[in-house]
Amino acid sequence: MGEPKKPPGSGRSTYDLIDKDRFFAALDVRKSMVFLDLGSGVGNYTIPLAEAVGPTGHIYALDAWEEGLASVRERASKRELNNITTILADAHEGIPLDVSSIDGCLMACVLHDLLREGSGEVVLRETTRILKPGGKLAVLEFKKIDEGPGPPLHIRLAKEDVENLLVPFHLTIESVSDAGKYHYLLVASRPG
Repeated sequence: MGEPKKPPGSGRSTYDLIDKDRFFAALDVRKSMVFLDLGSGVGNYTIPLAEAVGPTGHIYALDAWEEGLASVRERASKRELNNITTILADAHEGIPLDVSSIDGCLMACVLHDLLREGSGEVVLRETTRILKPGGKLAVLEFKKIDEGPGPPLHIRLAKEDVENLLVPFHLTIESVSDAGKYHYLLVASRPG
């Protein structure tokens, strides 16, 4: 059968391209939160999120790429972070978490790939299902500009594209902020 197919974008991270201070200020991660890093890859966002929520919080790192999740586990172990659970799953087929079980979900430059695969609606429905009332969905995406790293312009999502995608899920746009030269962060919440 061969090796499992790597999801699009696996192995690459945008973490070193963003303005981390602006990103975390807009994300508003607090101690004791339960967060999902959807499409976590090797954990470049997972690890700082786990540090931010502290030992009383919890981070779920979900990816369909086992090699990336192995890296998350290894890095968490080296930092003695015991508040991370890795989940090997294809989000297109559902997210194996309970209804209203998380305070927030981060999609760091994965939504454009999900849409390219035609599964964005399924994943957004599932994400909305697992968010607690008042929970936040944070979507980090490449600006729709024809420069810098990232996917081709026709694949990139403008802020308005993401806002329109969230309308059917009754999520309220809370903020859209600049997260560096090439990225923006859109934060939406599930009504309480």
